[in-house]
Amino acid sequence: MSNTVAMPDDGAKPINLFNLVWCGLAIVVLIAVIEADDAWALNFIHVMAGVLWTGIDLFMGFVIGPIMRTLPIPARRAMILRLMPKTLFLLPTLSILTGTAGWFHAKQIGLLEVDWPEYGWVLAALIILGVLTVQGLGVLLPTNLLVYFEMRKPQPDGARIGRLMKRYVYAVALQGTLQVAIIVVMARFVTGL
Repeated sequence: MSNTVAMPDDGAKPINLFNLVWCGLAIVVLIAVIEADDAWALNFIHVMAGVLWTGIDLFMGFVIGPIMRTLPIPARRAMILRLMPKTLFLLPTLSILTGTAGWFHAKQIGLLEVDWPEYGWVLAALIILGVLTVQGLGVLLPTNLLVYFEMRKPQPDGARIGRLMKRYVYAVALQGTLQVAIIVVMARFVTGL
């Protein structure tokens, strides 16, 4: 059985399903750290995965996105066909690591038991994380895949891509806003509730 999804030869590398091994390894490491109840390691995973997830999301939204909108269609297509296979596994894994490590670390250091109004900050973090995760895995990831597979066709349907991207732009704008909001909440946690 091949570990790639076969696509027409357009110069782009196909989606390499072997990357699932690296995703699985990251999850195994997270589970081991949770089981070890190591506060430093859990915080490290949460912070590093969060920095990478948020940084990549914001860079893609505020730098790559505007640049891509100005590119001619063939260049945009070439970029999507090379970028998507790289982010397909990375961003969902980072989001899962960030949220899971954050939950267990918050539980570990007692943030889930704080009184109101301090608990409002915890609730804000949980709501933001929930929306980011559902939107990322339920809207952005499927849309990215649909656009990627459409772009791989010899004659991509521009109208379909346009419809998909219209919804996608609004989702990315909300995602960027929520990424900044979660940074504000995390800064509050670090400086004390």
